[in-house]
Amino acid sequence: MTRTYRPLLLPLTLALLSPVVGVGCSSSDPEVDIGGDSSTSTSSSSGGNTTSSSSGGNTSSSSSGGNTSSSSSGGNTTSSTSGGNTTSSTSGGNATSSTSGGGTTEKFSFFVTSLVALQELSGSQDGFGGDLRFGETGPGAGLRGADKICATIAEKSMPGAGGKQWRAFLSAVAGEDGKQVNAIDRIGNGPWYDRLGRLLANNKEELLNDRPSAADPAIIDDFPNEDGVPNHQPDPSQSEVDNHDMLTGTNDKGQLYSATATCKDWTAKSGDSSEGRPRVGHSWPRNFGGGGFPTGGSSPAGGGFPTGGGSTGAGPGGNINMANWMSSLDESGCAPGINLLEQGGPLPGAVTVGSGGGYGGFYCFALTP
Repeated sequence: MTRTYRPLLLPLTLALLSPVVGVGCSSSDPEVDIGGDSSTSTSSSSGGNTTSSSSGGNTSSSSSGGNTSSSSSGGNTTSSTSGGNTTSSTSGGNATSSTSGGGTTEKFSFFVTSLVALQELSGSQDGFGGDLRFGETGPGAGLRGADKICATIAEKSMPGAGGKQWRAFLSAVAGEDGKQVNAIDRIGNGPWYDRLGRLLANNKEELLNDRPSAADPAIIDDFPNEDGVPNHQPDPSQSEVDNHDMLTGTNDKGQLYSATATCKDWTAKSGDSSEGRPRVGHSWPRNFGGGGFPTGGSSPAGGGFPTGGGSTGAGPGGNINMANWMSSLDESGCAPGINLLEQGGPLPGAVTVGSGGGYGGFYCFALTP
């Protein structure tokens, strides 16, 4: 038996002649182009909400487990987030923001270098010690290498953040031009925020105190590392550790402490007495309550140089102020070394950057937030 199919020509013709009134797309549709010569909007979402709009430009946004909104007029805007919230907008230009696990690159501008990061980059379980050249050579190599360490750690913590101009809070007897370098002059004008967007200080004036005067209460007495974790207890599953000594070579005015307080401008690590004893600040304050550690100003007497060239003074750690984040005491030496047990200050006869309670960490600031 033969069956004959007769196509319905009239309905088909009407369908072809009819204008398209509307098109609906689910969040899985890759692209929608509506009435513009160059306007493209792309959005995708997983476990959250995403909104994007564009006029005369391109907008893309993506979200995983959070919310993202972006808008653009005559320019390009890109924003992405994982586990947090990001908002960006631009008119006539380009804007890019990114975040991972909280915080954004726009604000991330301060951190304490963690022990884990320094061990990884140095390739040693003892860290870098007082030699921070990190592959740099020539005059000023110690400072440049420390800056590069800061940028490398920032990038590992938050992709994109390493592109900022990062500076280690370190003083030196001589920089690239042979002139004295003061840490406070290296770091820009603020404001500075930690990895999670919490304020450390708005300006240098607020920094020049034992603790930054306007810092977020959550971090003022326990500066966070590159992941926003309080450094006193970097592993929340473990108990607190004694790790507050941070290399600075700096007095409580943010200036060079002495000619022997910088491990030969951050190029020395043998532990020999000729390398001096690096000046350190405290990322969290410590008060021993009369255990031989005086409090008070940490600037050495006599025009900025302490008695004995910075290695002797008011106690086993020189002129001591246990609360000051820039200038607390003199470490034992410049050799790599870690001491995370509370033992009351730099150990007699020790020659490492960590003997007083630390591991040779230092502070990193971005020139702009």
